[in-house]
Amino acid sequence: MNLMRITQTLLFRGTTPQEADAMLKCLGAYTRCYAKGEIICRAGEPFNAMAMVLSGGVTIESDDVWGNKSILSHVGAGEVFAETYACLPGEPLLVNAVASERSEILFMEMGKLLTLCPSGCSHHNRLIQNLLALTARKNLTLSRRILHTSAKSIRGRLLSYFSEQALLQGGYRFSIPFNRQQLADYLGVDRSALSNELSKMKRDGLIAYEKNTFILTRD
Repeated sequence: MNLMRITQTLLFRGTTPQEADAMLKCLGAYTRCYAKGEIICRAGEPFNAMAMVLSGGVTIESDDVWGNKSILSHVGAGEVFAETYACLPGEPLLVNAVASERSEILFMEMGKLLTLCPSGCSHHNRLIQNLLALTARKNLTLSRRILHTSAKSIRGRLLSYFSEQALLQGGYRFSIPFNRQQLADYLGVDRSALSNELSKMKRDGLIAYEKNTFILTRD
């Protein structure tokens, strides 16, 4: 486990590798690797650990009883998921967390984070403060998806999402964490219709793209 990399995450921001190591031991942390497409935690089941992506990526997906899939978000390296459910012991998950590629996941016992540290860990409060910041950021992510899917047309949804990515990544050239099917699921549209609209936008001179890398053109 790369402790230096862990201290660069939002959850462990402001700690040294030695402090992070002590906190991970306090939280009963352990790691596990998942293959692409493997379910990490499943809807309908309780999940009592907070998880962090050490490498790879995870998609948070919702399936209805008819098999329709909706992708709510993508969790990249250094980001956490399932922390809300871990705070509510016994609460069944409403979503699936699925490895979008080969991924290594770090699990931490939330109960040990939310109670007084028996070891008198001086950095316990800092971790809780960082967790609150993470939760606020997650709320913003969900709000952004609501904003993107509020547009009536597929083009409107794509322009909203691409504008956000350009802003977040600091330029008109950016990469997204979704393939075409995942992007369609995230935006709540049909994949074929999305592919057709991307082709029209390219023909109209709005975008250029290759696989999951896009360039917004303003000519």
